[in-house]
Amino acid sequence: MREISQISFEKDVPCRLRDGLTLYANVYRPQQDGAFPVLLSRLPYNKNLPEFSHRYIDPFRLAEAGYVVIIQDVRGRFASEGEFEPFLHEANDGYDVVEWAAGLPYCNGEVGMFGLSYYGFTQLYAAAEHPPSLKTIFPAQAGSDLRDGLFYRGGAFEWGLFATWMLDSIALNLVERQKPKALPLAKQQIAADLNKVNEWLNYTPLNEWPPLTKHKPAGDLFKQYITQEISGDFFARTTIKQELKELDIPAYHLAGWYDCFLGPTLSNYQEMNKSSQQQKLIIGPWGHGDFSAVQGERFFGSAAAGDWIDQQTDITQLHIDWFDCWLKEGSHPVLADDAPVKLFTMGINEWRSENEWPLQRAEYVPFFLHSEGEANVHSGQLNTIVPGDEPADVYTYDPQHPVPTHGGSGLFYQGANAGPVDQRRVEARSDVLVYTSERMTEPLEVTGPVIVHLWAATDAADTDFTAKLVDVFPDGRAYNLTDGIIRAKHRNGYQQIAALEEEAVHYQIDLWATSNVFLPGHSIRIEIASSNFPRYDINPNTGKSTVDSDVMRQAKQTVYHQMEFPSHVVLPIIK
Repeated sequence: MREISQISFEKDVPCRLRDGLTLYANVYRPQQDGAFPVLLSRLPYNKNLPEFSHRYIDPFRLAEAGYVVIIQDVRGRFASEGEFEPFLHEANDGYDVVEWAAGLPYCNGEVGMFGLSYYGFTQLYAAAEHPPSLKTIFPAQAGSDLRDGLFYRGGAFEWGLFATWMLDSIALNLVERQKPKALPLAKQQIAADLNKVNEWLNYTPLNEWPPLTKHKPAGDLFKQYITQEISGDFFARTTIKQELKELDIPAYHLAGWYDCFLGPTLSNYQEMNKSSQQQKLIIGPWGHGDFSAVQGERFFGSAAAGDWIDQQTDITQLHIDWFDCWLKEGSHPVLADDAPVKLFTMGINEWRSENEWPLQRAEYVPFFLHSEGEANVHSGQLNTIVPGDEPADVYTYDPQHPVPTHGGSGLFYQGANAGPVDQRRVEARSDVLVYTSERMTEPLEVTGPVIVHLWAATDAADTDFTAKLVDVFPDGRAYNLTDGIIRAKHRNGYQQIAALEEEAVHYQIDLWATSNVFLPGHSIRIEIASSNFPRYDINPNTGKSTVDSDVMRQAKQTVYHQMEFPSHVVLPIIK
């Protein structure tokens, strides 16, 4: 094909759905004769804003590479008709839009999809409906079950993510569509509330949250979603985990070690790999939609950046190479020879290729918690010795004074408070237990899933336990690698409510995964607590929820580490 030197741009191209509604898209395409494959992205954030249409990928470069690029407002958002009900219509709508795009006169009938976050979800929902013209997808930082990383994690509600997402990204367009006369005031109020959003996040009950409930269209949607039961019909209707196991479509999955959808993205890759071996996975040291080499307080080297991956390529070129492989005649030689997994190992700050995920050569080693009952004053130890008769650690969890979110994979307004951040301020609290290994005498690599097995008791009707894996530097800086949470009543799954008694109960806390080399002089650390706020909603310890109640009580938490109750973290060691 001859070089493409001019790109045509068409705004608000209509697409009629099976139910009669019309969605609108912007189209970038080569300005020359012929039919080309389509690359489709469907998002709720305004197709006209460069922040989203060009956020991590350049549509003009895609068009120059010989593709028709279609970026569409989903149902009920901006130019598109209908009512916005997040996630509920993306499967059927996605099917219709794929087949519409394939039939456009300048398209050759072959369609791929791309996008991150919500517009990563829209790819997976569309693919689950098996539109015949959809040949490949490139979902970045996306999930397949809203109970895993978007609305909930470990049974705890993702309060900070959901509230700031609704306020910052969703609310204004709802007001503009349904109450346009109220828009000028709504803009002023939402801007003011975003400026003090960290103060507002402390408000209870959550379902009366003033920044959203004062704007009726946004408040109504907010209440509708925040009051959904985790085991209810809504989440059953929106999960596609089972469908992914049966999908036979090539997919390139993009993940970040500090992304709020890390666990779901890794799960998507593993599930889809069961039915289609044409899967690839790349994991960088990135946050959500943030592909810079600097994350939080750490610099991972210039080769970590998404615009210079391994000093060889960039994210847009990854897409072009992938889509060339599946949508154009002939296979791209680099992709044909590549290992399916490319990951970034922190600590040594290096990229490498692997043949599978998780790594088969990993040795899963338990590191046990130890102390003399004073782990909340930094006397806790972490090693591979099975504990004997040791006193338990006891602390008071006060929901009126929760442990603050300090870095991690949460998603907040403007990406604040994310990534690796020195944890010493948090670790100084009396309600945070700290267990630290001896300093490394040689490098120790941890790459793979991380699970904490905790034996603990509480005097509360319900409570939470959190865990965090930390890399302690020789000078004392303590940088978080990955973390997790479990809500006690959901410890056996969200389909059942497990009662609590004042005795040792086994909790399994999924910390998702990491890849990090603990260098000589560094130590491994585990933190145990009962809150991570405002990332997760506060557990009031009453058996109820702060969604509809502001009544709270303190809880006495007991963490055991003895032969009968050997609390430990399982680390995937690479030798």
